[in-house]
Amino acid sequence: MKIIGLGKGIPKKILSNDELSTIVDTNDEWITTRTGIKNRHVCTDESLTDLAETAAAEALKNANITADEIDMIICATIGGDYTTPSLACCVAERLGTSCAAFDINAACTGFLYALDIAEKYLTQDKSNVLIISAEVMSKRVDWQDRRTCVLFGDGAGACVATKGDSLKYLNLTVQGDSKTINSPIGTGNSPFISEQKESGFLYMDGQEVFKFAVSTAEKEVALALEALNLSTEDIDMFVLHQANKRIIDFARKRLKQPENKFPVSVDRYGNTSAASIPILLCELVEEGKIKAGDRLFMCAFGAGMTAGSCVLIWE
Repeated sequence: MKIIGLGKGIPKKILSNDELSTIVDTNDEWITTRTGIKNRHVCTDESLTDLAETAAAEALKNANITADEIDMIICATIGGDYTTPSLACCVAERLGTSCAAFDINAACTGFLYALDIAEKYLTQDKSNVLIISAEVMSKRVDWQDRRTCVLFGDGAGACVATKGDSLKYLNLTVQGDSKTINSPIGTGNSPFISEQKESGFLYMDGQEVFKFAVSTAEKEVALALEALNLSTEDIDMFVLHQANKRIIDFARKRLKQPENKFPVSVDRYGNTSAASIPILLCELVEEGKIKAGDRLFMCAFGAGMTAGSCVLIWE
């Protein structure tokens, strides 16, 4: 498998820390020192399907293929604009294609899970798989809870995966934890349920997530390097899930690597969940910071607790 085109879809509304401080009891210094986040983008009149379509169209253009040449659409998201149809089906409708389309939910690790699925299909009779990671976190956080609402942003990142020999390693895991991060659904108005519950906001135990993220990144690097008989110096760029700059910095220092090998976008976008890695990849390619032959290590971690990593040679 190899990636031949990338795209992103970003809401036009930029929410700065200063503006956020007019909504909830916080300030720029508090947010920046704890997370590294200065701005995030949030949806106003855009739907998640709008963002996903924009990212998909850009990825197709950069891959120099049309929607008719896509054999499958995989959307990684914790939830689209509808419970059903899936976000992937909504994007297929916009693109005017009739290929197979479905969603997966692995939280912030969704992009890596989607790559794994795509790779398996591409070993069969599929030629091109469109992967879209898209989240509208602004609809899921409690805007009165400064512990969570300051962290997240909305966005979509997409790529076209095709047959190739770029992917060298991929590992996925789950810890099986529904308590550390969760976003509960309600009971609706079913008359058969004794205890009625409304849909809940996103909950996150920040300290536990931090420990899990740092240990996961270190462990996943060790596993990948051992499997490929490489050293940390053999990795040209570490593309980590953009959850919190402190997590990225902590992992970098533990691995004793320079800052330029750990690119960040969390300062501009916040945590966009499954979309964070493809958005960052798209920007790195656009800016010429990734070149052919570069060896990339990608790692993500999220609710569940899911985790994953991969190593690929950029073509």
